[in-house]
Amino acid sequence: MNHQIRRFGFVMILLFVAMFAQLNYLQVVRADHYANHPGNSRNAVRDFGEKRGSIITSDGRVIAESFLNPRTNSNYTYLRRYPGGSLYGHLTGYFSFTFGSTGLERQYNAELAGRKTALTTKRLADMLKSKTVTSDVTLTINDQLQRFAALQLRKRKGAVVVLDPRTGAILAMVSYPSYDPAVFAGTNFDATQVTFKQLNSDPNKPLLARAYRQAYPPGSTFKVVTASTGIETQVAGPDTLYPLLRALPLRYSKRPLRNFGGSECGGPLSQAFRVSCNTAFAQLGLDIKPQRLNAGAEGFGFNRKPPLDLSPGAAVSFFPPVDFFVRNDPQLAQSAIGQGNVNATPLEMAMVAGAIANGGKIMRPHVMQEIKDSDGARVEGEPGGVWTTAVSEQTAETVKALMVDAVQRGTGTRAAIEGIQVAAKTGTAQTGRSTAHAWTIGFAPAENPRFAVAVIIEDQPDSGAATGGRIAAPMVREILTKAFQVL
Repeated sequence: MNHQIRRFGFVMILLFVAMFAQLNYLQVVRADHYANHPGNSRNAVRDFGEKRGSIITSDGRVIAESFLNPRTNSNYTYLRRYPGGSLYGHLTGYFSFTFGSTGLERQYNAELAGRKTALTTKRLADMLKSKTVTSDVTLTINDQLQRFAALQLRKRKGAVVVLDPRTGAILAMVSYPSYDPAVFAGTNFDATQVTFKQLNSDPNKPLLARAYRQAYPPGSTFKVVTASTGIETQVAGPDTLYPLLRALPLRYSKRPLRNFGGSECGGPLSQAFRVSCNTAFAQLGLDIKPQRLNAGAEGFGFNRKPPLDLSPGAAVSFFPPVDFFVRNDPQLAQSAIGQGNVNATPLEMAMVAGAIANGGKIMRPHVMQEIKDSDGARVEGEPGGVWTTAVSEQTAETVKALMVDAVQRGTGTRAAIEGIQVAAKTGTAQTGRSTAHAWTIGFAPAENPRFAVAVIIEDQPDSGAATGGRIAAPMVREILTKAFQVL
């Protein structure tokens, strides 16, 4: 009997220890994860109706602010409004009693609500006097450039990202379609739920921030990564010769890899890059081999979560693991030209362009420029620093020359700007649905880059023409031109 009691007691002790460990794990180790999860509306419920700071673009446009509720008998003294509307929906996010918050409203909730430690300790006297202490978040986004980029999309599904490759500051980031966050900010909570269900079930996915939350096959824009890896590892150089082919035979497959439109191409790597030759780059990928090509992609940020200051964060761009390519030359060849299982966000491809522009270094991408408290004192400055080094400066210079040549004489001629040297790479990614995604990435001026850009237009008719060069490259030209005008 005593033996059974001792065993029972021992089991109960083990259960209590396990429960104690689990509670500590949830409350300490996973506390930040659950507190900042998009589905957790606790912070929004706590702060709803309280005054919050404003969100402002770098050129002074207020895109989110609090206003005094005109209904004096309401439980909520302040409400949130979004003068930027759907143009900024995926940046500001929403601040909702029912659904919590997303975007900048969640990322900088503590600062906007005046709960940041630096604020509360500095303004302790003000708090004791019941003074409302908040802070305003100023962005790196330029309103004029943001509006122009949206006009360039012309209500076509897609995204535009413009950044400063020297600092990682995002100057414009547009996704279409979008939504107006004001629909979540009201006090008619039943109507809010109905609207959320409608937006969430819309097949066009207006709630999806395509610029940094959606990954697509990058098509030939990925050849920037493949060329960089080949040159960095000394597998190839600009003068490395590839045979003139219409199709490249592949081991383990009866189907050869063909060039776009059935064309014949080859010659030196510089010429293959200029005309975006699939057979040459597929062979380059086979020569690089899986381990080095995977490492090269990861050097550019693939398979890693970019440290973007937007909640719930940027999606991870994907390049297959090394073991995926065992006895799988067809997939290695497809991956080398940005097809198959390779996927990238527009943000990632803008950073790929930025890496070549910035001597091989990718700076930490960010949208916050500075935070100031209610009295105008600076609380926090622009985050910065190198996120990852993709390639050496020498390799970056070599690939930059290839991208300049592609604009001057190759597939990217429609990205050219008179008087400014542009470097770019176009891409046309087949979807398997008789459509193609039109891509172009680039930067300017090539000799001293200030702006890097990525453009994608989804599901364009796959007419056999070079879709990226025909549709996306002119957009890159216009957006870069506007950037020079307003910045």
